[in-house]
Amino acid sequence: MTRCAASVLLLAFGVVFQLSHGLQVNVTNSEGKLCLYANLMVNFSVSYEVAADKNETAVFQLPDEVTTVGSLCDNNSSTLQLNFGDGHFLSVEFTLSGLMYQADSIIFSYNLKDSSLFPKSISNETASVTVKPQITDIGLDTCYSCKSKDTILSSLVNMTLSDVLMQAFVINGSKSDKITSCSADVPTTSAPPTTHSTNVTTEAPVTNTTTTAPPPTTTPTPTLPTPSTWTYSIDAENSTACLLVKFGLRIGFKQGETYKELNLEHNKTKVSGLCGVNSSHLQLASDTMNLSFTFTNDSSKFRLHSLNVTVNPSSGGEFIQSNSNLSLWEAAIGSSYMCNKEQNYTITNQLSLYTFNLQVQPFGVVKGDFSTAEECVSDVESFLVPIAVGVALLVLILIVLLAYFIGRKRNMATGYQSFQ
Repeated sequence: MTRCAASVLLLAFGVVFQLSHGLQVNVTNSEGKLCLYANLMVNFSVSYEVAADKNETAVFQLPDEVTTVGSLCDNNSSTLQLNFGDGHFLSVEFTLSGLMYQADSIIFSYNLKDSSLFPKSISNETASVTVKPQITDIGLDTCYSCKSKDTILSSLVNMTLSDVLMQAFVINGSKSDKITSCSADVPTTSAPPTTHSTNVTTEAPVTNTTTTAPPPTTTPTPTLPTPSTWTYSIDAENSTACLLVKFGLRIGFKQGETYKELNLEHNKTKVSGLCGVNSSHLQLASDTMNLSFTFTNDSSKFRLHSLNVTVNPSSGGEFIQSNSNLSLWEAAIGSSYMCNKEQNYTITNQLSLYTFNLQVQPFGVVKGDFSTAEECVSDVESFLVPIAVGVALLVLILIVLLAYFIGRKRNMATGYQSFQ
């Protein structure tokens, strides 16, 4: 294994097949030849403690000034390490197997003593998070390209990669012009997430492909029994709930050509999460699935911002889908969102979410109970329909009575004239 030198510059021009305004990194080996190339943008969102029961969120971008001490090139493994600021670094580990390579892990280490990024932090520790990205099956002498945003979530850290162009194993010192694109960059006819009535995420499903994704198929009607409704909660340090989610939950997903459905069984589910000032997280893990919900607020309203689903069905391989650009379950801070009717949310082309008796409140929970609910359109409509029918019947009765009295009055007048 040889330790590598590197040159780093801010890209101000386009590259072949990929226009980027990110950070370009050229890692060279001991012979001065290019052995690892990267061009990318990374945005970080880190939740950290500023008081015993209070968190704040630091949002920052990978800066232009980085060093690459710790970057390595080898025949079967490579490491891209970007060091920046006061003791922070981002590291991507690659391995080569045969004629294909992949990114095995992304490590982000951050120094909470750095007051320029983490003002008022009560911790002096250096924390780190390790996640597994969906960057796999890249051919040797091929660049991995993903212009789309790829958001990777953990309990405290969100990392959003975009405008990525990387080649982990450069042959003969020359970057390849061959491209393997992530599926999020492949045009499809699918619509954005809509409503119809930890820790690996991507804004759209980011698995690598060199062919056009098949068109979405019609989701079959769920055939499982209605999942049981349960309340999942995250407690603050004073043991009072600070996040509440109540629902019965089912997911529908497509693996290859097979469509499957699973109910979340509350008695087999472990609950974890974090209540923050600007974002809160709920993690539900069972034997068959792992769901990560991230809620955000803009000081006036909250919403479900991202959802990551990992499924390990006994009959098939691992399934990972997520979306980090959602605007679901929106309500005012200090209230809850409620939708009792069954709802079907299309999260990605391959993933649907079904909820039953839904009520959520990720911020502003008082005395461990839901606040007054803002109801979804479906519930309001179901409440208005019987009222509208009742009003229509009342109007019809009044019209009939009015017609009866008018007719009777005319008959009496006619009879009186005949008598005279």
